[in-house]
Formats: sequence, structure tokens, C-alpha cells
Amino acid sequence: MKVSILAAAVLGITACHVGGGYTVGGTVTGLRGSGLVLQDNSGDNLTVQASGSFVFSSGIDQGGAYSVTVATQPSNPAQTCSVHNGSGTIGTADIGNVVVNCTQAGRFAYVVNMAANSISGYSIDAATGRLTELVNSPFAATGTTPVAAVVDPNGSYLYVANNGSNNVSVYSIDDSSGALTSAGQPVAAGNEPFAILVDPADQFLYVANTKDNTISVFAIDNSSGVPTAISGSPFSSGTQPTSMKTDPGGNFLYVTDYAAGEVTAFSIEAGAGSLATIGGSPFGAGSGALAIAIDPTGTYAYVANETGDSISMYSINPDTGALAALSGSPMPTGSSPESVAVDPAGRFLYAANVPGANEFSSYSITPSSGELTRAASIGAGTFPLNVVIDPAGTFAYVANENSNDVSVFSIDSVTGALAAVPGSPFAAGAESRSVAID
Repeated sequence: MKVSILAAAVLGITACHVGGGYTVGGTVTGLRGSGLVLQDNSGDNLTVQASGSFVFSSGIDQGGAYSVTVATQPSNPAQTCSVHNGSGTIGTADIGNVVVNCTQAGRFAYVVNMAANSISGYSIDAATGRLTELVNSPFAATGTTPVAAVVDPNGSYLYVANNGSNNVSVYSIDDSSGALTSAGQPVAAGNEPFAILVDPADQFLYVANTKDNTISVFAIDNSSGVPTAISGSPFSSGTQPTSMKTDPGGNFLYVTDYAAGEVTAFSIEAGAGSLATIGGSPFGAGSGALAIAIDPTGTYAYVANETGDSISMYSINPDTGALAALSGSPMPTGSSPESVAVDPAGRFLYAANVPGANEFSSYSITPSSGELTRAASIGAGTFPLNVVIDPAGTFAYVANENSNDVSVFSIDSVTGALAAVPGSPFAAGAESRSVAID
């Protein structure tokens, strides 16, 4: 069940707790196990039973510090929960933007098939990574020319951007079987939507419209998953936006601008979802800036430059969200990177490379500098377009557009080495373009 913190955040702006201090809270997403205990300042414990909003009972006076951590991880099933926006100093308002994301090994995979106007659904074998097609898969798309998909952080809904019909489809996900059911008529977006994203707190949906050069922003309904455009949407972006990522705390949004070879950066208004361009934006990237990845600490960003045959590397200012190019950026790749992803531990970057190479590569990330060193490469399908790492960091999934299938690789957690899992690649529909993992 999704519980929005929008009301709490708005009330917190004007709160004044004389004598009792200000409260600290936020949102938990993806919680399926039991026994999660959060702790503030090593003394105030809070047991959380389900995804949704939370508030610690003890108040903290103005000027006091707060530090939210996970005291006990959930079990049955075992999960790993991480805290973002978890520490700071109390000002003159309640704190409502702490984000706690809980993950486990992926259960279901969904592949968007552009030419087939369908979505292939699979169950994931947790031990081997093998895919088994779901009953009634592929599922018919409710829009035209689907190109991108994302599962919300609570694993309840699949959102699909339809490039041909200029809208977004919403599907509910059956928690037991993984089956998709349309949640209603598609919601209008801008012209030629190309990328789609849900913020870490599961409150807002972002859609990049390549023809309009805009970002549409929607508030997500708590009970139905249906998005509604917020005031001020759509927001102007750079030229031909093609990919989006937020930092782990959902404070900043980064958008690749393909035609301009840049990255536009926005601050996100807490509890409202609206966008404001940050100082220094846009930031230079390489030719054909196509896709972006952010490391799990929100320290580094990486951009795949398709026509520049390179990867741009940046550090992220945690206070302003500004990007600064790292030494050696952009780094030549020798082929055209189409998509990049960072593993959940932040140790490796993975890139899908085309056209001649048709390979999947891993790069080790130097923790102190964020710089990349090529670690391994392996053959993928024909024209690999999109790579996704499962939440446990055990497997990588690559959608191959021209061979109409999905390659699945196991990941060596020490070396980053890749190995095709038994049965890979797995058949999908015509022009499979995007993978989403629940």
C-alpha cells in the first residue's frame, strides 16, 4: 500500500513545535519482509510494518542533529534497506524527506517490444537468473509503439512510455503471478515520450518527451497507481531528452539531451515534484548523450555518449546537485554505448555497446575518484539497447532490439566478470527495447 507524504511535507513547512521539538520522518518503499527497525540518533527505535510514511515519536529541538539508520533489516523474505536523506540538522520545520528503499532479488522481468506493441513478462529464477515466460505473456500494450518501462519502487505498478501514441500506460502487477492488468486508459504525455522514471519515494512519475524537449511530471495516486499531471507540467528541458535518473534521495533529476550532447540538471521540490534548473546546468557531455546512470551513494554520474563512442564521468555536489567532470572524462569506449547501469554496491558500471561490437562490458569504479577501468566484455544479442541490473546485483539483463530477445548474465561480485546464464538469450517480441525488473 502506498502512503503519500505530500500532506506531511506541506504541514511540516509551517510547523512549530514549542518545547516538544520537530519530528523526523519520511517514506519506506519496497518493504515485503517483517522486522524492519529504523533508528534515529542511536536511541529512538521505530518498527515499520509496511511501505508508506513513517515518523519517529521523539522530537528534536531546532539546531539539533538527526541521523536515521537501519537497526534491523527485514526478514522472511530477507531484504536490504538503505537510507537516503537520513542525516542533517533541524531547522524550523519537521523533516519529512527521509527515504528508505528496501530491495531483494528480482522476481519478475518485463520487456517492452516496440514493433509488436506488447510487453513480455517473465518470472526470474533467483538462483540462476533464468527467465520463464509468464502465463498469458506477451501482454498487449494499451498504447502505440512502447519504448520504455519502469516498475515503481513498491513493485505494484508497471509504467510504459508509448512513443507513437504520446501517452503513458499503467499496469497493476499481480504480486503472486507477476501478471499485468491495465489500470485504465493511458495518460497523455508530451510528443514522442522516450524515457520514464518514478522517484525513489514512489510519489511522482517523470516522462521525457523528445519532440517537445520537455519533462512531464505526474503525481501518483496512492491507491490506483494512476498519474495526474502536477501544476506547471510539462517543464522545459534540453534538446531531445532521452534518459533520466534521480539521485538516491530523489533531490535532483538528471536528463541527457541527445542532440545537444549535454546533461540538464534539476532540483526537485520535496513533496511537490516540480522541477527547477540548478546553477551551471546544462553540463557538457559527449556527442549523442543517450543514457545516464547514478551510483547508489549519489556521488558519481555516468553518461553514455552514443555517437561520441565514449562515457562521460562526473562527481555530484551533494548540496547543489551540480556536476563536475572527472579526470579523463569522457573516456573512449571504442564502440557506441547505448545504455549504462551501476550495480547496487557501486563497484561496477555496465554498458551495452553497438553497433559493430554487439557486446556487454563491465568497468570497475575507483571508489575514491569515480574513474572507470574496463574489467570485462562479453557478446550480447544484436543491437543491445538497454541494460538493467537486478536489485541484488547478481544478474544483468540486456534488451536486444534486432534479435528480439533478452540476454541475461551472472555478475561476479568481486571481479565484475560476466557469464551468460543457461538458456540465454531468451526470446521476446519484435524490437525489444527496454527491461524493467520487479
